[in-house]
Amino acid sequence: MSISAIEGIGGALGASGIFPQTGVQKASGLDDDWATTPAQGVGSEFATALSNGIESLQAAQSKSDQLAVQAATGDLQDLHDYTIAATEASLATSLTVAVRDKAVAAFQEIMRLQA
Repeated sequence: MSISAIEGIGGALGASGIFPQTGVQKASGLDDDWATTPAQGVGSEFATALSNGIESLQAAQSKSDQLAVQAATGDLQDLHDYTIAATEASLATSLTVAVRDKAVAAFQEIMRLQA
């Protein structure tokens, strides 16, 4: 999934008040925007957080790759720099996969509730 796709998801969520129209009648005396006012920007903030996380992961992996090439060619002065970068990239990847798995599980749970 590309970063622009995530931003598109966030924009769609924020613009629609997180969920599409459900057909539920609003209680009398409430403003017309009662359902969307508190949630404005939530989807775009989430999309921004995801986008920043993915960019951070890409940067960590690029740094690790560059240091691996330097280590292989003998240009790297301190081997521990590569080890640290590779570990950071591995942890960032693990975190990203865990977040993705939780998001998919949450989506599946929401879909089960609607049935």
